[in-house]
Amino acid sequence: MNWSAAGAILLALAVIIGAFGAHALGDRLDTYSKGVYETGVMYHFFHALGLLVVSFLPRINALSAARAAWVCGLLLVGVILFSGSLYALAISGVRMLGAITPFGGLAFIAAWVLLAFWLVRSNA
Repeated sequence: MNWSAAGAILLALAVIIGAFGAHALGDRLDTYSKGVYETGVMYHFFHALGLLVVSFLPRINALSAARAAWVCGLLLVGVILFSGSLYALAISGVRMLGAITPFGGLAFIAAWVLLAFWLVRSNA
C-alpha cells in the first residue's frame, strides 16, 4: 500500500469532514455532539499527519518498510475506529457507538509504542 498517499487522502478527508461539521452540522448538533465531533476531527488530523510522517521513515532508512507499514496500518485502523465512531456518535446520537472508540485509541497507542520500540531498538 502507498502509505504516503493514504496519509494525504486521510488529511484531505479530515479537512472535508471538519468543514462539513462546521458548516453543514453547525446548527444541527448540540454542544456535547459538537465537542465529540471536533475531538474526532482533531485526532483524525493528528494521526493522519503521523501516518504521513511515518510513511517517509523508510526513505531515510530510519525504519524498515515492513515496520512502517505496521505502524501506518495501526494508525489507519485508529482513525477509522476512533474518529469514525466519534463522527457517527455525534451525528446519530447513538451513545453505544462510543464503545468502539477505545479500540481506535488502543490502535493509536499501539502504533506509537511500536514505533518508539523499533526506533530505540534500531539505535541499540
